[in-house]
Amino acid sequence: MSGGHGAVEGSNKKVALLIAVLALFLAFSETLGKASQTEALGANVEASNLWAFFQARTIRMTVLRTADEAVALLPPGTSQEAIQAKRADWAKTIARYDSEPGTGEGRKELSAKAKQAEERRDLSLLRYHHYELASAAFQIGIVLASAEVITGIAALVFAGGALGVAGAVLLAFGYLAPHTLPFLH
Repeated sequence: MSGGHGAVEGSNKKVALLIAVLALFLAFSETLGKASQTEALGANVEASNLWAFFQARTIRMTVLRTADEAVALLPPGTSQEAIQAKRADWAKTIARYDSEPGTGEGRKELSAKAKQAEERRDLSLLRYHHYELASAAFQIGIVLASAEVITGIAALVFAGGALGVAGAVLLAFGYLAPHTLPFLH
């Protein structure tokens, strides 16, 4: 009888090791998932801020263009030199609002930055979805492997291990190639 008990004890150690490995990968998956979620939120806020700045620049440009058009309609007795100087100043400001490579605060630069922030957000969310599915696979694998200890049904360990492998694959795809799995887009 002791031979059977030793085999069960050895089997339980293997199951415990499997559970420990699944828990380790679960911790990795959860950590990466939270990091991706945080990155997505930050990039979303950044994109929103950049688009708000873009809109503010657009409004300022519109106001200056309207003022410029109004000044152009002034009667002929108005000092043309002062009007032309003001219109030239406004034209420079409008051009600066549209593109300001030195500061990166022109509409063109803001638009490009906002689009990059949106791309970072989308990538982070895609990774986050991979990590969430990987976490679920690891958690279910842990439950199944734990159930084998109680029930002695060996198929549960194999199912738990298979889910662990699936979770590891999802974890790897999320980290290395999140665009590869089309069903997660």
